[in-house]
Amino acid sequence: MCGIVGLYLKKPALESQLGKLFEPMLQAMTDRGPDSAGFAIYGDEVADGWIKLTLQAGETGYPWAALMGDMEARLGCSLDWFQNASAAVLKAHCSEESAREALVELAPDVRIMSAGQSIEILKGMGLPEEISQRFGLAGMKGSHIIGHTRMATESAVTMEGSHPFSTGADLCLVHNGSLSNHFRLRQELKREGITFETDNDTEVAAGYLTWRLRQGDTLAQALDGALEDLDGFFTFAIGTRNGFAVIRDPIACKPAVLAETDDYVAMASEYQALASLPGIDKARVWEPAPATLYVWERESA
Repeated sequence: MCGIVGLYLKKPALESQLGKLFEPMLQAMTDRGPDSAGFAIYGDEVADGWIKLTLQAGETGYPWAALMGDMEARLGCSLDWFQNASAAVLKAHCSEESAREALVELAPDVRIMSAGQSIEILKGMGLPEEISQRFGLAGMKGSHIIGHTRMATESAVTMEGSHPFSTGADLCLVHNGSLSNHFRLRQELKREGITFETDNDTEVAAGYLTWRLRQGDTLAQALDGALEDLDGFFTFAIGTRNGFAVIRDPIACKPAVLAETDDYVAMASEYQALASLPGIDKARVWEPAPATLYVWERESA
């Protein structure tokens, strides 16, 4: 089942309200996904030459301060960080590769949820309301956000199985549906250098997009390829550093609705998740067509 939601703000003046606007959207999808929930938020960018990593531990009492002190000594560079419940956001003046190598050496039990200049991914087990409160979603600022509520019908309820998934810089994906060829595609992508941390089919879809983008494709070209190479049924909401995209498979059996005003673009599995948005009564509301890409992007940073 599962529920997906996304919100893209067209006006920078509204960015301080992003979390407040998005929180009821995520919670409205509780009936579609009561097992776990998560979101990827874009904002608070680091400068070129810096890397921003979202790290997550299995418990809220993880000794982040000690790890960050060890990281700073190991990396020998400027470092900033803050803790959010069981997660920490690390900003380091170094390469992503260097930061990852240091984390593998110092804290192999910590998961890297996302990497880039803008993205933060926060997720976990529990009702969407619990996840929202745990990470302080209502107070968050940013330009756009995508989220997911999960009903685990094919695997155990774990943080690792929660969405969103990210396999490339500032790229993430949430998925409603199921892929039938994800095992074979996973093996092919591994040979191309894409790494995976879970058995979830959604992570394979994210890895596929990362691979296509590394080959020089635009996001539109990568998603066109996905329509050919991913077997199954799906609605995807995709986040990038500069924007937000939605696409459904050629059959489009999984529900989705889009709404657009002068202030925002919003997407959800059901209209009820959009009903709390200001001006929704005057928005253009429609069902995205099958095998059609909808994308909204700022100019490249």
